[in-house]
Amino acid sequence: MEKLRKEEAQDLIKRLKNWKLQDEQISAQWQFTDFTEAMVFINKVAILAERHGHHPEIFNVYNRVRLTLTTHDAGGLTQKDFDLAMAIDELLS
Repeated sequence: MEKLRKEEAQDLIKRLKNWKLQDEQISAQWQFTDFTEAMVFINKVAILAERHGHHPEIFNVYNRVRLTLTTHDAGGLTQKDFDLAMAIDELLS
């Protein structure tokens, strides 16, 4: 998959909820009521990531979860990153 141009990434980030564009990656953070709720979310993301064949970096501290997406093989952001981010947003809808 080809790396997106900066302008393409800037257009796509506008379609996402809570995600921020940072250089060659996108990331989002959520806060849940407790650790269990955060882990349930993480597990749902893991299943979704497997289906998409694309895996985020996952950071968890108690009730907070931060996800970061980039396509290492392409050296930056690709459509895969934005597709998975949109699917993750749908988990929370």
